[in-house]
Amino acid sequence: MDISEIKRFLGQDWTDTETLIRRSLDSDIGLLNSTNKALLANGGKQLRPILGLLVARACGGGSVAGDSIRFAAASELMHNATLLHDDVADSSKERRGRPTVMSILGGPASVLIGDFWLVRAVECILSAENRTGEVIRIFSKTLSDLAEGEMLQLEKADSGDTDERDYCKIIYSKTASLFEAVCVSCALSVDACQEWVEAVREYSVALGMAFQIRDDMFDYSDEASVIGKPVGIDLDEQKITMPLLGALSSVDAGKAAQIRSKVVAIHGNPSLKDEVRSFVLENGGLEYSKARLSEYVAAAERALDALPPSEEKELLAGIASFTASRNR
Repeated sequence: MDISEIKRFLGQDWTDTETLIRRSLDSDIGLLNSTNKALLANGGKQLRPILGLLVARACGGGSVAGDSIRFAAASELMHNATLLHDDVADSSKERRGRPTVMSILGGPASVLIGDFWLVRAVECILSAENRTGEVIRIFSKTLSDLAEGEMLQLEKADSGDTDERDYCKIIYSKTASLFEAVCVSCALSVDACQEWVEAVREYSVALGMAFQIRDDMFDYSDEASVIGKPVGIDLDEQKITMPLLGALSSVDAGKAAQIRSKVVAIHGNPSLKDEVRSFVLENGGLEYSKARLSEYVAAAERALDALPPSEEKELLAGIASFTASRNR
């Protein structure tokens, strides 16, 4: 699926959203302004605002409200704010194939710039004409989810006892929650009925879960140049993700405990990383992940059944299907 084609389909709605994002980041501080422009130029898929606009149009008879634009823009600003903070928490030197702000300007600058993006996201929401309080609470919950997800992930990296329930809570908190926030908010912006709001909620959560599982599968790929980012980072950070959980489910308790102990010891003995990776590949970890990924994609597609027919609905379904096969 070509994201640029979807942006062209969205037309002026997308142009207005991009314009609002850029204007929200204007500053008379030269270093801040130049850094923001560089970040925008090296932006990612911008999937969250795209989803928000498609949802608004699918629920609004093909048109969006001004608030739809504001909420969509806020989601992209908030997403990038969290990435700037994540790079500091994870000591990441590279993102999207380029040096991070942290690696160039340092951790404090990355945190401050992230704070700036976050405040501007909140200002977009506060400028809404309707449902401001309700949507602020929705996005506030997402930030709370993110913090809790990060802390749970850190806790489990030390203990090595992540199970699938823990993992699903982590990826909901860190990824699916923001998908949910923008899609539900954009549905509310066009006064969607409760049935459609709940359908959108189910779709966005399932899509977000699928999206993160696919991302976690990349960490066990042999094609770093194809996916556009380093592989093996999750194991470096002692994270037990779906591929490893799938492999662990195929062996006895003793072997599973042995592998978990190796994950916990990776910081002190990096050579264990290759052993764990080989274990995942040899014990069906990627196949297990693909099956779980397919279940979430199917759930996302089913949720859309409640919405009326439209080209936007078809594109939302196409994005769900594409998530299962994307290579970056």
